[in-house]
Amino acid sequence: MTGRRNFILSSMLLGATADAGQGPSSNTGPLIDKVAAAALALQRFSWEHGILAQALLDTGRRETVIQMTLGAMLNRADDGRLAAVGGGATDPAMGAAAYWEAGRITGDAKIQSAASDLIEFLLKRAPRAADGTLYHVFGAPEMWADSYHTAPPALAATGHFEEAILQIDGLRKRLWQPAKNLLSHIWDDGAKRFKREDCWGVGNGWAVAGITRVIMALPDDRKQDRERLAAFVADIIRGCLAHQRPDGLFHNVVDRPDTFVETNLAQMLAFAIYTGVRGGWLAPSYIAAAERMRAAARAKVDDHGFVQGVCGAPHFDRAGIAVEGQAFFIMMEVAARRYQTRG
Repeated sequence: MTGRRNFILSSMLLGATADAGQGPSSNTGPLIDKVAAAALALQRFSWEHGILAQALLDTGRRETVIQMTLGAMLNRADDGRLAAVGGGATDPAMGAAAYWEAGRITGDAKIQSAASDLIEFLLKRAPRAADGTLYHVFGAPEMWADSYHTAPPALAATGHFEEAILQIDGLRKRLWQPAKNLLSHIWDDGAKRFKREDCWGVGNGWAVAGITRVIMALPDDRKQDRERLAAFVADIIRGCLAHQRPDGLFHNVVDRPDTFVETNLAQMLAFAIYTGVRGGWLAPSYIAAAERMRAAARAKVDDHGFVQGVCGAPHFDRAGIAVEGQAFFIMMEVAARRYQTRG
């Protein structure tokens, strides 16, 4: 990609994420505001900064997204990554679509250059397998389910549809467990075996939400791609729903009830269901499950605005709080409101 010829394209694609012309209050309310304020109070790594920027873009808080983009540029690596603090090789791309939109809104050449360099990193400099599938980390040939929400949404939002779909398919080839309709978490592409075979709930949530973002960005002339990706999203949702608890939540490892009860997968699935049903590519019959998940997640918001019981930072090995849990509560709520006011 050269220059900034794709910024006009991205302005149309990102309209699915932040409705054009709507002010900051169009998708907010007291509960969303409280959760967002708590999220901004948390320390953040690269992917956390990015997913929160995306969530706030969904609400229409464009000035905050611009501020977060400028903040991400303070930790700009030589290879083009932004917010390059902690995390894996592709984690900084979690916020790429939001940073790109900040460049479009402002017309600021420095922001546009930074956003373009981040996309260039994904296209040309990030570590990858022989078939082009990106590795999630530096120094090891590992594919993670988390990667469904790093490069693919960023690439699709900036017009690189083939590359986005290539990443989705490459990850599916390694991580998909067809007998379970679930994704395992980590594949070691050097050893050709799973490093973590567990069907981590949030990993499946990253996949469902990330593919949803790609579907939102696909143009009308890619109907077959949209239908195929939508079928994959539906498969994962069904795989998760087979293990949904009566309270609407899931266990940290979806098919292992001996693991702790976790909140964020419910939010991630609800976001995808509301978005997909509103978009006409998921069956309306999923809404009842989304409503149970949303009610359970809303009950987890404490007096300070923190969503309790998500897979907790910093080690994600127990229930707690995390930026991504805050971000997906916001995205779930915005998606629910858009579904309720559809048409």
